[in-house]
Amino acid sequence: MNKQISRISNKLTKTRVLAEKPELKRHIPDTRRMSRSGLHAMLQKYQMVYIKPCCGSLGEGVIRVEQRTHKSRSNAGGRDSDVTNKYSYRYQSGTRVSTFSDYDKAYQAIMKETRGKSYLVQKGIRLLTYSGRPFDIRVMVQRNPKGKWEATGAAGRVAHPQKVVTNGSQGGTIYPVEELLKAYTGLEKRSALITQMNGLGVKAAIQLSSVYPALNEIGVDLALDQQLTPWILEVNTAPDPCPFTKLKDTRMLDQIIRYGKAYGRTYNLKCMKAKRGIV
Repeated sequence: MNKQISRISNKLTKTRVLAEKPELKRHIPDTRRMSRSGLHAMLQKYQMVYIKPCCGSLGEGVIRVEQRTHKSRSNAGGRDSDVTNKYSYRYQSGTRVSTFSDYDKAYQAIMKETRGKSYLVQKGIRLLTYSGRPFDIRVMVQRNPKGKWEATGAAGRVAHPQKVVTNGSQGGTIYPVEELLKAYTGLEKRSALITQMNGLGVKAAIQLSSVYPALNEIGVDLALDQQLTPWILEVNTAPDPCPFTKLKDTRMLDQIIRYGKAYGRTYNLKCMKAKRGIV
């Protein structure tokens, strides 16, 4: 293994390295390489999943797939027979929604969307919402000037009203994490949650850098489910600090830039597609 690698593009590779640590594994949604049978099994188990390119960024190519159950009762020979389950399949890619009554037809359509690229399938986490739109949290983790891993920022990303991804590059809106959590927590719980998410980010950095010691920074995308349990959706080893440019408080961005400069990274801070949330 090349110890000088500072960027890992394959999401499955990163997930497998993280999952070697039990304290991280319990915060990682079930994630597998996608296949016809694999996607079907995951839909049977979880009803809603996300499929993502194994190597991709900016939320491009992410598709939400759902299996919906319909109860059916036949009346053969004048007598009600047992209720049977019928399924339909629905997926959303970008702003386009497609529905199928047959799994094979749904899978064929999804294959056209993926254009022959390698994809993974991940258990869907039903995200918390803000103004009816799902959100997740980006935690920035960097080596500080002493070489120790440190969480340097957390920003909330609210999905575009018509999309399933939260990325700013896909029209997402950036808010302070505290603002997004107000409806779900009191001040003490909110503070503890942010501390927990920052801690997961640092643990993820320590684990990844044990295999890839040249890493200096990661961006950890975290979802909170309805029980406020944090889930690691993805780790980016070339994180874009764009979300932090949309926060009114510039202290996190200032620290990110300062730490990046210490290990030779400069950032493009022109963020045209993400929006700043009005608080």
